Amino acid sequence: MPTFANPVLAGSHPDPSICRVGEDFYLVTSSFAYYPGLPVFHSRDLVDWTPLGHVVDRPSQVSLTGLDVSDGLWAATIRHHEGTFYVVVALARGRQGSTTYLFTASEPAGPWSDPVVLDAEGIDPSLFFDDDGRCWFTACRDAAEPEVTGPGELWMRELDLDKLELTGRTHALWYGAMRGAWVEAPHLYRRDGVYWLIAAEGGTEHHHAVTAARADTVTGPYVTDPRSPLLTHRHRGAAEPIHNVGHVDLVDTPAGETWAVALGIRPTHGTHTLGREVFLVPVEWTARGPVFAPDTGRVRLSERLPAGSAPAPSAPDGPLRDDFAGPALGPEWNSLRGPVDDLVSPSTGGDGLTIRLSPEPLTSTGTPAFVARRQQHLRMCAGTRIRLTSAAPAQEAGLVVFQNHHRHATLALAVDAEGTRQVVLTAVESDIATRLAAVPAPGAEAVLAVDSDESGYTFRVEDSTVGSIERSFFSTERAGGFVGVHIGLYGTGGPDAGEARVRWFEYAPTPEGDQL
Repeated sequence: MPTFANPVLAGSHPDPSICRVGEDFYLVTSSFAYYPGLPVFHSRDLVDWTPLGHVVDRPSQVSLTGLDVSDGLWAATIRHHEGTFYVVVALARGRQGSTTYLFTASEPAGPWSDPVVLDAEGIDPSLFFDDDGRCWFTACRDAAEPEVTGPGELWMRELDLDKLELTGRTHALWYGAMRGAWVEAPHLYRRDGVYWLIAAEGGTEHHHAVTAARADTVTGPYVTDPRSPLLTHRHRGAAEPIHNVGHVDLVDTPAGETWAVALGIRPTHGTHTLGREVFLVPVEWTARGPVFAPDTGRVRLSERLPAGSAPAPSAPDGPLRDDFAGPALGPEWNSLRGPVDDLVSPSTGGDGLTIRLSPEPLTSTGTPAFVARRQQHLRMCAGTRIRLTSAAPAQEAGLVVFQNHHRHATLALAVDAEGTRQVVLTAVESDIATRLAAVPAPGAEAVLAVDSDESGYTFRVEDSTVGSIERSFFSTERAGGFVGVHIGLYGTGGPDAGEARVRWFEYAPTPEGDQL
């Protein structure tokens, strides 16, 4: 039987939501304080996904300034109805939902509208279009009587599609299957006249689980599915390759199958660095309701292909090299909290990338001179050829392994107080920078690289090792928050900062022993 490899979107792509229009599938994930926000992907087979663009690609749409990296845009839902795409999302501040936005577009690649602010509290908003054409908004919030019902509540109001505002009474739908556990990530579906409310409970870590309730009318009352949890890996041992499974969204295929996209992690020795990734899970509808992974009851690294999908060619992943020859950065690149066009841009004539050194440090909650891409493989090499054009002290540019603004590491071309050029390895933990190593720079230009494997990250200049940092330093378990590692480029300096020129950047998954 032809199979595919999970995850279908590797690296930090949490909280997936999916919809289908004809033969085409569209998917969106959380982006937190990274910019552009809310990446949109397209697929014809649910397995191979191509980036289309971002919902938030203009700073006028949403302000992310001042936010922690793990705040920002959380758990969007994408839906399509009568020629219009809808994305609804919560903006989080201080790990609490602060504002709920609704975006629309005629094409999933955009342009997406400026947002409409909905009168909604909580997080994880979703939309359900019923057969009668009415649209229902659901979300989760703190329960009014947590000692009675449990800490979380799923609630509903109707969305007026003409005015794009919530209308009518609020309906409290459900408080979850597991008392004492927060219920979140509600999505509503109708099957054979029954409304199914699928949710997540147990937190987004080891106890994460998919639970459900059902009702005969859209506003309830909803009755807990006694089979809950319908999908979880919380009972699996340490050898299980996938953990933290949950936060699903369902989609029907043209062939009549149902599949779920779910988040999960791939831990190594109890910690993970790649973040929460997108896994594809078969679903079978029965008289009792949806059955996830009906053959095994768990999410697998190798799964059968959806019906009608052709087997993908078995070519290994190759290196991804960016010479920055185009007029703009590709969709894989992200900045922090806003655009950096005035700080980081392809050079005139396609001669690499120019980084204008900025006084904004990586530890700030502003927008530093920083661009990075998700780390998507445990074993990988990333490298760049970079030239620091300035010789002023306190200026530096180079590679960064970025978990968040409180925890990251840099390998930089720098100039010390005596004007001597060095390559410096620095680790930042809780905003405190520690210089781990420094070696003479081979010149104004050098190849800087980092290799990652099960044990750690090894930093190199040209062919010489500068130092290493244990892998768990960058793990979510130690750092906290909700994001995975990004690897990229940065430049910092004083108010009269100079520039750095990047000739190329390369990212490559590597078998053991290989390096750039």
